[in-house]
Amino acid sequence: MLFTDRADAGQRLAVALRHLEADDPVVLGLPRGGVPVAYEVARTLGAPLDVVVVRKLGVPYHRELGFGAIGEGGARVISDDIVRRSGVGPDEAAAVERAEKAELDRRARRFRGDRPRLALRGRTVVVVDDGIATGATAAAACEVVRAQGAARVVLAAPVAAPDAVARLSSRADDVVCLSVPAMFRAVGEWYEDFTQTSDEEVVALLARAAGPAGRTAARGAGGETAEEVEVAVEADGVRLAGDLTLPGGAGGVVVFAHGSGSSRRSPRNKSVATALNRAGFGTLLLDLLTPAEEAHRANVFDIDTLAGRLADTTRWLRTRTSAPLGYFGASTGAAAALRAAAASGTSAGTEIGAVVSRGGRPDLARPRLGDVRAPTLLVVGGRDTLVLDLNRRAQAELRCENHLEVVAGATHLFEEPGALEQVAELAQDWFTTHLGPRVD
Repeated sequence: MLFTDRADAGQRLAVALRHLEADDPVVLGLPRGGVPVAYEVARTLGAPLDVVVVRKLGVPYHRELGFGAIGEGGARVISDDIVRRSGVGPDEAAAVERAEKAELDRRARRFRGDRPRLALRGRTVVVVDDGIATGATAAAACEVVRAQGAARVVLAAPVAAPDAVARLSSRADDVVCLSVPAMFRAVGEWYEDFTQTSDEEVVALLARAAGPAGRTAARGAGGETAEEVEVAVEADGVRLAGDLTLPGGAGGVVVFAHGSGSSRRSPRNKSVATALNRAGFGTLLLDLLTPAEEAHRANVFDIDTLAGRLADTTRWLRTRTSAPLGYFGASTGAAAALRAAAASGTSAGTEIGAVVSRGGRPDLARPRLGDVRAPTLLVVGGRDTLVLDLNRRAQAELRCENHLEVVAGATHLFEEPGALEQVAELAQDWFTTHLGPRVD
């Protein structure tokens, strides 16, 4: 079983957990990668979402060997047998616990902010990760959750190693895994997109799940918030799924066109969209292909079709807002964005105020690059040498205001620490400059 990304894995995992709806469960994601999976599970089950922050207590001279684990609320699990066999003294154990407690508190504050930790006493608790290799962290999480008073602990993951599942069956009341492959080597092998989850994405998902009281949402000129809603857009004779956040008085609305092998729930695009929402921009994350069409890889390179659907979507969006519009495209989605922006004589071509391409393929928008009038920012990773060369060549054909920004040390997926945050900042600045003033 191969998952598109963590959102896809979470949606599939949620189906296998639907029998828990009647138990009124609490869903806890293991930061960071488990949270996008847990978000989809919680949304399907109608359950509250939180993180379970645990820290392993490692033997000082052999950190990989844990003699216990700690969690929030004073939860503490110690293996007396490992303490005895490893020779860890009371002072050493106390020093390790103090250091890990400080890091645990820091991470909990970072992820949850001012929101209180969800109470678990007497509840059915579903602990979710994006995959289980050794199971050490999952085992510690189960023990900590039980120490916090959970009545029933269900451990759930899209994929896990067979030996890990066998070991964890004694730590949880139930273990739910969609796939337990015999040839398991690493969790990432079972995902098409296994981009590192950022702290910012964890914060955004937890805030979104918390509802209006805890959510960081797009703000209108009057400070009002706007929730993300699922929409269906009629384009090119098909219905396209999208996620729309549209605050009143927005400084602009940015339509996201994802690239090949991704979806509107791409963690990278969602991270950028969250940053734009915080700056007062509306966003529409859209799937330009239906699920059946995505199964045929040639469709993701059909730039004419993608651009036509993006233009139809732009006209649909114009009936719902008068705010300036921009495009954010990734990979082949960037080519579609540029082709749509270049559509002279159409509403889409004359309405687009700015375009940002992340790791894009603007070369696939030929021969229309010279027709683009919207100010265009090309963002490429410094280590993505092939795509960087293609962007430089394409830039020479642009006749609009344009700029090529190279993110030093970044590869094609911008997985390196801080790389995606830099992309979000660059996009925010570009749209702020070309779509309208920032809304504070």
